[in-house]
Amino acid sequence: MAGVELIQTPVQLYRHLLRCCRQLPTAAMQQHYRHAIRQGYNSHTDEDDPERIQMIIQRALGDAQWILDKYTKKK
Repeated sequence: MAGVELIQTPVQLYRHLLRCCRQLPTAAMQQHYRHAIRQGYNSHTDEDDPERIQMIIQRALGDAQWILDKYTKKK
């Protein structure tokens, strides 16, 4: 995932993850993961600890890569 090292804020992460959804193979999958991303973003809006925010960002990026690998790799 290009540009991952530039993601420093929750808004940047949110936008990046929504762009990643476009790579998923079906519209239903895209809609499902967009909803999950939105829910995750909303559930962490009150987070103010910079270390915790970075942990959340790193975990979300790892999860996104795993999902993309799972659905976009040739079988």
